[in-house]
Amino acid sequence: MPVAPTPPPPPRRPIRELPDELISQIAAGEVVERPASVVRELVDNALDAGATQVTVRLQAGGVRLIAVEDDGSGIPRDELAVALKRHATSKIASLQDLEAVGTMGFRGEALAAINSIADMSLLSRTEGSGAEAAHAWQLDGRSGELKPVARSRGTTVEVRELFYATPARRKFLKTDATELAHCIEAVRRHALVRPDVGFAIWHDGKLVEQWRACTGDDAHGQRLADVLGSELLAHSVAVDYRAGALHVTGRAGIPDAARARADQQFAYVNGRYVRDKVLTHAARSAYEDVLHGHRQPVYALYVAMDPARVDVNVHPTKIEVRFRDSREVHQAVRHAVENALAAPRAAAAALAAPKGIIPGSFESNQAPALSPWAQPAINFGAYQPRHGNPRASDFEAMWPSPPSSAAPFAVRPESAGGYPLTGASTDPVATAATDLPASDWPLGRAIAQLQGIYVLAENTQGLVIVDMHAAHERIVYERLKNQLDSATAISSQPLLIPATFAASPQEVATAEAHIDTLQALGLEITPFSPRTLAVRAVPTSLAQGDAVELARSVLAELAQHDASTVIQRAQNELLSTMACHGAVRANRKLTIDEMNALLRQMEATERSDQCNHGRPTWRQITVKELDSLFLRGR
Repeated sequence: MPVAPTPPPPPRRPIRELPDELISQIAAGEVVERPASVVRELVDNALDAGATQVTVRLQAGGVRLIAVEDDGSGIPRDELAVALKRHATSKIASLQDLEAVGTMGFRGEALAAINSIADMSLLSRTEGSGAEAAHAWQLDGRSGELKPVARSRGTTVEVRELFYATPARRKFLKTDATELAHCIEAVRRHALVRPDVGFAIWHDGKLVEQWRACTGDDAHGQRLADVLGSELLAHSVAVDYRAGALHVTGRAGIPDAARARADQQFAYVNGRYVRDKVLTHAARSAYEDVLHGHRQPVYALYVAMDPARVDVNVHPTKIEVRFRDSREVHQAVRHAVENALAAPRAAAAALAAPKGIIPGSFESNQAPALSPWAQPAINFGAYQPRHGNPRASDFEAMWPSPPSSAAPFAVRPESAGGYPLTGASTDPVATAATDLPASDWPLGRAIAQLQGIYVLAENTQGLVIVDMHAAHERIVYERLKNQLDSATAISSQPLLIPATFAASPQEVATAEAHIDTLQALGLEITPFSPRTLAVRAVPTSLAQGDAVELARSVLAELAQHDASTVIQRAQNELLSTMACHGAVRANRKLTIDEMNALLRQMEATERSDQCNHGRPTWRQITVKELDSLFLRGR
């Protein structure tokens, strides 16, 4: 085929300064992507001005008109023209202010950029008794004309005909409905973090969203319910965790509330909505062994920290940040969500339910407690997995062989050091099962076993159905994790022949810079040559795994997040397999005593609402739901 001729080089142009208007239009390409970007910047300014009510008025999805009104402090008359100049701001005045910025805006380029691509006007009034504050002043962004108008204290910014000066950008906008949805989402993100401020959104003269200001101790919870729905509040747990100067608060959705898309994940740093890989990875890692499949968690997390330890001057839209110690932030967020999700929800559900005894349950003046089921000791040294998938025989050496008559859920009698029991029955477990009121047991008392798979129990709300294998699997899994975590350090096993692999310059640099961290994780990775790394030791519990794959994963995580999650994830996968083999199997006939012991252990075990694979372990069917099945009361 003939070769196409090389085109001649373009004629050389001289280097020259760009005009101010073109500079602002270039900046607008970074700051203003669509109408929602303008809404976000203007609402930022309104909140920085101390507004308690923000009203957004839109036409044609924000393309024809964006008007943001607030009742903040206002802008003095002689500063209105300065506000439209590039890099003019009242937020910062020095490098020290920039390094510890605490306001939403600070770059001083948003208004100038918006004014360069749209028809813009500023209308503002300050509070005071002078002639300047006697009425409001309106500035035309194009002509610079300043005239007095009527308005109460605050500011109104009107942006008309967005992108009229850059028609090529306007072609990339979507339909009015799509642009409106993005504008509502931008305001919603502000509303979630500022419950003390009221927000209203009007579109084409109609009120489409309104969130009134919330007061009181639970203002954040009320705002979450108003913005995201009361179901989120009912299907989430409170997050409150401190790690040094870091404070993580908010709500974390329970695994049952997970969604197919990650459209309800909100993370804030010092009141600023951000999309940050460290925070997203930390929150996701906290849900690792409680989410089923590829479901996405729901959460609203607020991270409060020293402004000097986070750089918000990373992206023109200020939606990305950079942490000085990303590992510290990652661990704090992960532990905050993990701790919030750890508590079994059965007890909370029982407390929230109406009090009373179900007909047919037994009452007692004294509520004896059952001692928890004792998991047999596990001999980790006996575990020698073969290559490939583990088999049941691999785990037999780890579990003591109980007598054939031993029950999988043993309850200690009083003579063996258990709690004192009341009643005339000589069988302590039977006595507890009949004398204890159902209201004292969140998961109720066992009444039957269905098809050798499910345990049926009765509590104050109605009927509880438990998947016995899934529930026991989680109990064993959490006990194994506790045994492993009780070790003072991760033991390391040297490799007889070091595993070498070709490494990238970043992997080599990471291995050299984090030698102490790697040793704390039970890994020894040293340079073998300028482009080769050698794995000389791995954690003892992972000695039979792929050392090179483990090393690459740890180095990749260490370069961005918290590398300990890789080690923990690999260990948890092993423990999960062990727990699956050690749990009671389906079709195993359990006595009522064994079923009750399983229920009591579930109530005391962390994360017992989901199995190791994220499937639910129990479900509640209320009496009201049962009545509806039989049309009672109709």
